[in-house]
Amino acid sequence: MKPDLKVKIAGVEFANPIMTASGCCGYGEELATMFPLSKLGALVTKSITLNPRLGHPPPRTAETTSGMLNAIGLANVGLETFITEKVPFLEKQPTKIIVNVAGSKLSEYVEVCSRLNDIDSIDMIELNISCPNVDEGGMEFGADPVMTEKSLKAVKNVFKRPIIAKLSPNVTSIVEIAKAAEQGGADAFSVINTLLGMAVDAETWQTKITNNKGGLSGPAIKPVALQMVNAVYSNSSLPIIGIGGIRSTEDVIEFLLCGATAVQIGTGLFVEPTLPVKIEKELLQYMKRKKTDSIYDLIGKVRKY
Repeated sequence: MKPDLKVKIAGVEFANPIMTASGCCGYGEELATMFPLSKLGALVTKSITLNPRLGHPPPRTAETTSGMLNAIGLANVGLETFITEKVPFLEKQPTKIIVNVAGSKLSEYVEVCSRLNDIDSIDMIELNISCPNVDEGGMEFGADPVMTEKSLKAVKNVFKRPIIAKLSPNVTSIVEIAKAAEQGGADAFSVINTLLGMAVDAETWQTKITNNKGGLSGPAIKPVALQMVNAVYSNSSLPIIGIGGIRSTEDVIEFLLCGATAVQIGTGLFVEPTLPVKIEKELLQYMKRKKTDSIYDLIGKVRKY
């Protein structure tokens, strides 16, 4: 019998546990030229804010050891253009659609989510309360348990489908923030957003990106992400979407074993855009070899000393 890759998060069923990470494939149009988006469990859009944002001036990405530093600055088309120009494409895609929402004020989060509630093709919202490369909003909301809970409650009042809280690793205790998000009404977690980092050119003495600091992603952060996924899994019953340095099927399996129900692929898409297709195929082969019938046979099954 063919292993079952389907997973369910907050009542929403996904064909497989493989998703894109916000900001790493825009709104999906370019990725759809590489492979059918039905191969994804879900497409997660780049962050949408109330008003359009140009983001930071270039250079805003820099390669680092086993990773990438970015300070895009939440550049996006804004809510109105997203609804009129991007949603029609997304509505036609044979996969689940998760919209990442960001803002500089809580009222902006609420207004965006309220408008998105009217669009039935949006299956979930991922609340970006953890972005490390903007100077207002973003990480400030997700670093304070009180503000985290308040943000979730406010958005839950206006968006009636499931909400994922995207958690920051740049905090003293990610478990404390997760508990606050759960109290606020979060239906699931994305763990983790990027780590705060910096890159410098030793010859010019210049920082490598214009924002001076940014978010570190890629294989370098995977051990941090695995630990934080497992910590949240051990302290909450809510489903977790694991993020951080996924480049292979083995990486996906490690996240599942540590407690993730699904995963998001980010930086790896820049190197190998068809990586989700490869992983889906190899994940089935792995499960056959291990004689596991369901993804749920793997979730949280890490063996600790």
